[in-house]
Amino acid sequence: MTKVDLCGVSLKNPVIAASGTFGFGAEYNEYFDVGRLGGISGKGLTINAKQGNDGIRIYESRGGMLNSVGLQNPGIEDFIKKELPIMLQYNTAIIANVGGSSIEDYMAAIEMLNNEAIDIIELNISCPNVKCGGMAFGIKSGVAYDIVRQVKSICKKPLMVKLSPNAEDIVDMAYKCCEAGADALSLVNTFKGMAVDIHSRKAIFNNIYAGVSGPAIKPMALRMVHEVCKAVNIPVVGMGGISSAEDAIEFIMVGAQAVGVGTASFIKPDVCLDIIDGIEKYMIKEGIKDLSEIRGII
Repeated sequence: MTKVDLCGVSLKNPVIAASGTFGFGAEYNEYFDVGRLGGISGKGLTINAKQGNDGIRIYESRGGMLNSVGLQNPGIEDFIKKELPIMLQYNTAIIANVGGSSIEDYMAAIEMLNNEAIDIIELNISCPNVKCGGMAFGIKSGVAYDIVRQVKSICKKPLMVKLSPNAEDIVDMAYKCCEAGADALSLVNTFKGMAVDIHSRKAIFNNIYAGVSGPAIKPMALRMVHEVCKAVNIPVVGMGGISSAEDAIEFIMVGAQAVGVGTASFIKPDVCLDIIDGIEKYMIKEGIKDLSEIRGII
């Protein structure tokens, strides 16, 4: 009933644990069977291990949170040796999220993952491009086009590009990534925000700015997913503030093929199961046999 196809990969349901909020699944598997998920997008990977940012990394805000983790991860080689074998036991789709600070980083990362037993590669273009003064690859459409085109030329897996809501023009960005060969898109990544400690009279985060996620961003994320789905003809994974089955169904109704759940898992570790069960109950109640009946009806 809830099965969906994402770039030729069959998902048992449309609910994917979003990258950066689920580790590689092991910790959550202590709370519930993560094999029930449609898929897991693992922690963002870089060629070499990263310790992440110093100082405060997580800070609550009304209706959400800010994070400045800084892509802490074990590195691709360690992921392949230690994390991937465990993930393969979960019987769910595996999505490897890849980041980098230069085109060379991305290309090397893809080469390392090409022959591994993962289903989809998710290209995180919200990473800072060190050759362009730290501006993210996903801000300007032309820069994004170039990196997606080059990565796609060597990528042996379906390539899903994760878009930043901070792009100059999210629809043009989506179109250019599609034109460059992306097989799917995922959006939105976190919004750019900040927080201030009025007692110390300093910014909360060492890097000043941080990524905003959670229910507060859902209306904006929903609008962007709707706009993008109307502009491209490739699958879209919608995310941004999803914390209930109703939220997930909204994203599907605006065109999303599947949905990503992130911050909500910090509040209730097994929230994804609630969302999966809620979608099934809604479909039974409404007499819906396949999600394609409601996908993109808005």
